[in-house]
Amino acid sequence: MNKSGSPLWTPPPHPGWLEAMNREGSYLDLEAVVPLDEASLLQHACRATGLDDFGDELWREPFRVLIRSLAEEAQLTLMGRLMARSDIILWLSTRLRVTATLKKHPEILDEEIAAPMFIVGLPRSGTSILFELLSQDPDVGVPLMWEALQPCPPPEAASYTSDPRIEQADKLFTQWNRVAPEFASMHEMRGDIPAECGLLMAGTFISDHCASLHQTSSYSAWCIAADFLPVYEYHKRILQILQWKNPRKRWLLKAPEHQLHLDTLLQVYPDARIVQTHRDPIKCMASTASLMGTLYYMRSDQPFNAQLFDNIIMGAATAERLEHVIEQREKDIVPEEAIADSRYQDLMDDPMSCIGSIYAHFGMALSKAAGKRMMDYLRRKPQGKFGRHSYPVDAARTRDRPLFRRYQALYKVPDEM
Repeated sequence: MNKSGSPLWTPPPHPGWLEAMNREGSYLDLEAVVPLDEASLLQHACRATGLDDFGDELWREPFRVLIRSLAEEAQLTLMGRLMARSDIILWLSTRLRVTATLKKHPEILDEEIAAPMFIVGLPRSGTSILFELLSQDPDVGVPLMWEALQPCPPPEAASYTSDPRIEQADKLFTQWNRVAPEFASMHEMRGDIPAECGLLMAGTFISDHCASLHQTSSYSAWCIAADFLPVYEYHKRILQILQWKNPRKRWLLKAPEHQLHLDTLLQVYPDARIVQTHRDPIKCMASTASLMGTLYYMRSDQPFNAQLFDNIIMGAATAERLEHVIEQREKDIVPEEAIADSRYQDLMDDPMSCIGSIYAHFGMALSKAAGKRMMDYLRRKPQGKFGRHSYPVDAARTRDRPLFRRYQALYKVPDEM
């Protein structure tokens, strides 16, 4: 709800099959039929993998906070409980397999992750299209959805494009479009497209990916206050596993959430190259509210509560998030040579010039082959390929404009509404 009491997002009708399924599920004892208790989840993951060592204990508290929050706050439908149980068992199973793989092959930890590039920024600020374009560089390696979901056994170069995990991931991630058809116009989902880092971090149970799927206020609050250093250390281990048998020249990574943790990111990746995207925050917030509402509505029929993600949906907190990065740069916590800026408008108006300036900032050469592949990709994927994402922008949002004047003036970000 905004200050006037009107909803920031109103859900569309569910598909008929889903409405009927959830209605029938409401007559059942869902806690018994689809259990989300600790013992059941852990036992199933251990049984499915034949493993029982989860590694360090840092994941247990956020795991318990999450499942308690699911039980007490998420108001999951039958489909919501099925999806949540599937997710959590996959994350637990991944953690078991990662631990076993590193115990058997400790040499994986000798893999060097050199000068990875991270795309950060507000959600809906152009991070995804920039990620997709930069990933066309033949020298770049990106984690794909299937390997981020199941990184073990380590992917191998010879079978990288035919691994059976691709099809499994594709079925799971395209299910989102079947549950909420309008989601396809907001974010492309397949098993073989680049993955955001939140999915790589899910095995720690401290991840915006976990938080973005349900309205779980206590879990979201716990994550905000969490120490992210172990999360980024786990993230690095996943990259080391992924490149062990399928080498990458340099990694390209992306998650809006990195914007909140740049100092911690640089502790783990001191030579990281950071690209911060910039777009009218009013536009970003409105689009994000629609996206988050749709994600939640896949799994629950409760009203959308924008306050759960206030630093990407609500004006004052979003402005504070942007000002925090400005302060970190002014204090040299994030050195200027480590971060480049990319305006959404520039990317739309002249994509290759925008990308060229990013490469130049880091002293990197943009090859003709890479440039051609990027332009070919743009031609194959025009805006609106999967339908146009439309969303309302109410007067309360535009009244937040003064909160962003310093940010917009500093980075020359134009108003879009």
